[in-house]
Amino acid sequence: MSQKVGDRAGLYGKRRSGGMTQKPTKRGGRQTGESLVERLRSITGYLPLIARVVLAIVVGVLIFTGYRAAASASFFQVRNVDVRGTTRASAQQINAVVRREVGKTGVWRADLSALSAEVESLPWVRTAVVSRLLPDGIRVRITERVPRAVVRTAGGRFIWVDDEAVSLGEMASTDQMPLFFLRGWDESDGPAVRAENRERVTTFLKLAQEWEANGLSARVSELNLTDLRDVRAQLAGDDSQIEIRLGSEDLGPRLGKALKVLDEQRNTPLGPYITYIIMSQKNPIVGHSTSAHAPGDETRPAVTPSSVTATAKQQDRIPNTTDSSQQTAKAAKAEEQRREQSGESRKRRVAERKSSNNR
Repeated sequence: MSQKVGDRAGLYGKRRSGGMTQKPTKRGGRQTGESLVERLRSITGYLPLIARVVLAIVVGVLIFTGYRAAASASFFQVRNVDVRGTTRASAQQINAVVRREVGKTGVWRADLSALSAEVESLPWVRTAVVSRLLPDGIRVRITERVPRAVVRTAGGRFIWVDDEAVSLGEMASTDQMPLFFLRGWDESDGPAVRAENRERVTTFLKLAQEWEANGLSARVSELNLTDLRDVRAQLAGDDSQIEIRLGSEDLGPRLGKALKVLDEQRNTPLGPYITYIIMSQKNPIVGHSTSAHAPGDETRPAVTPSSVTATAKQQDRIPNTTDSSQQTAKAAKAEEQRREQSGESRKRRVAERKSSNNR
């Protein structure tokens, strides 16, 4: 039997006519899923390097110009300033500072850090948090400084300061009176001065708390911290002419001991004439004026070393010093008479010298 072989050409033709035909993709043709970025990338791929650089510069200039135009537009000019957290600080002053600074740049381009620092330089402002409220608003949140002590300046002014030794302004008549005042404030400027004033405030607050807890603060009028190694307390009321020299150590307990010495010496003949008590030595030293005077008399003579009485202290008890006090008073009176006589003799010699010169 012979095998019949079909027409291959016909069979192949039938298969091709009945099957799927696939057309080749044209070179450089676009696919359906190609993104815009890929299209731009394929376009710029044909551009030379210099053209790409120029195109990037042009786009950057356009963006910057648009930003400048948008930022300087009246749409972003400040119209609303929201200030909160002020009790003693002036909200009107803060508002004026914000409008002055933001008015130059607009809300969009405002330097918030610089604006916060500007507001914090105002009295009573400790911290200021500044934020934008687009398109035309600025929000300011204030944390105020807390007054901790009243400083009596050399010129007689009374100024509030906080715990960082920052001056907050003069004390008002409606303010609550402090326990006592701080003296010895350095009114010059500089990092060293500010550090020393902070140390003064720290010492003042520590002693105020300790003396208040022990019931001693009511007997103190001023705390003199001119020299931190020689702290002095001026007493109040009927003892306003008496100064307690505490030194630099054990300042809290020394005041209590000095007041005990004062109370025990009050009934002695020289009790009304006590002008200072030195507590920086091993034993208290009680100083008296050189002549009798009424308590609080501002015309009393200065205290001299001859009027200082060393007081022995044993077991926290002060012995009766009436005899020694009387002897000290007599010695002081004799010293005063001697000085008066020497003064008269000096005047006599001066008068004689003038008369001889005139001759």
